[in-house]
Formats: sequence, C-alpha cells, structure tokens
Amino acid sequence: MIKSMVASALIAGCAVGLLAALLHFAFVQDYILLGEEFESGARVHFENAAPATPEGAGHAHATPDAAAAPHDHGSAAAHDHGSEAEPGAVQRNALTVLFAVLIYTAYALLLAAGFGLAESFGATITARDGLLWGIGGFVTFQLAPAMGLAPELPGTIAAELGARQLWWWLTVGCTGSGLALLAYGRHWALFGLAGALLALPHVIGAPHPDQFWGVAPPEVAGAFSARVLGTALVVWALLGWVAAAVWHREIRST
Repeated sequence: MIKSMVASALIAGCAVGLLAALLHFAFVQDYILLGEEFESGARVHFENAAPATPEGAGHAHATPDAAAAPHDHGSAAAHDHGSEAEPGAVQRNALTVLFAVLIYTAYALLLAAGFGLAESFGATITARDGLLWGIGGFVTFQLAPAMGLAPELPGTIAAELGARQLWWWLTVGCTGSGLALLAYGRHWALFGLAGALLALPHVIGAPHPDQFWGVAPPEVAGAFSARVLGTALVVWALLGWVAAAVWHREIRST
C-alpha cells in the first residue's frame, strides 16, 4: 500500500503540477503582474490612494494554489512584494513550475493517504471516485477558505497574517472532516455533525481589516480570484482522477 501511495502521488503530482503551472501562466500570472504594477505605483487607479502595505499591516504573497492558504494567493512563484529585487522572468517562471509540482505532489500524497484509509474501511477507490475526491479537495483547500479569504491580488490588503493562517487551517480541517462524514457517515447524527463542522469556520468568520483600502482596481482583483478558483477546480479534479487511477492500477497489480 505504501508503494501504491507513493507511486500514485508522484505520477499525479508531477503531471498535474505541470498542468497547474501552464494554467497559471495562461490565466493567472498576467493579473498578478498587473497587480504588482499598481502595488509598486507604476500604474495608478485611485487618485490619492493610500499605500497598499502601510506600516504594521501584514501582507505577503507566495506560491500557487492558486491553490490555497492565506500565504498562497495563486502565484506559484514565491515573491515578497517588499523586497528590493525581484527574480528575473525565467527564474520566476522556473520557480512557478517547481513549486506547482511540489505542492500538488504533496496534495496527491494527502489524497493517496485518504484512499488507503478509505480502503482499510472497505471502500474501493476507482478513477471515478478519485474525481470526486479531487473536487472535495478543491472545496476543502480552496473554495471553502475563499468564502472568507478570497485569493489576494497584489495591491490589495488583508488582516494580520497569523490570524488568517489560523482561520484557514480551521476551515480546511472542518471542511475536510465534514465532507468525509457526509460521504462515508452511516448515521443521521454524523450528517448533523458534518453540517456543523462545515458551518463552524464561517460562523466564527474570517479575520478582516477594520477598514479597506488598496491601490489595485477591484475589477482586477475580482477577475484574479475567479481565475484562481476556476483553474484550481480543473487541476484538483484531474489530480484526484489521475491519483486514483494510478492507485487502483497499483493495488490490482499487487
């Protein structure tokens, strides 16, 4: 089972990570670069706009997912907008591909571990099941957190990073557990618990700044968030399908 888990994760992670990087270049990166121009002041949208990152405001951007955590806003190239020197385009794009492969391989390992756990309780995981697992992973790691913390475009503002990360992990844990109970629960009480878990992070509410400001146009930020989530759905669905297909083949061959 360990061999099947590693094999399915490596194959799915590498293949889907390359696709994620390609979709990032095609649909997301131009918006990040545009947002950085507004953030740096190279472009101006709002007259007399306040700085996007005033003193004391935590705002950092890093790798893909478009997939996912508060420090991951769709850009698969790690970058700090406060740094003095940005990597060259070639280096930045290479890092995008590298991080996409690494991140989706890690996600694939989580999926494969879930496959193994499900099969230990008598379930059989096929490629079709994997597709549903992939969509569930998208909901868990990206859609549900985005309901409180939308993917952040450079030039927009957010609450303190630690509070956002804490709420993101709470949302991921509750959403993943809730979906698992809905899928494999066998009692109405478990379904009720699943509903409570799914709602809990949103009842608590995501952290937000006391007031909103920024230099990036909201139209650009909205298009960026939509593209991040749209591409993530495609990537996650394919990740689950490929990982489960390889898993099923490996299990049958042993």
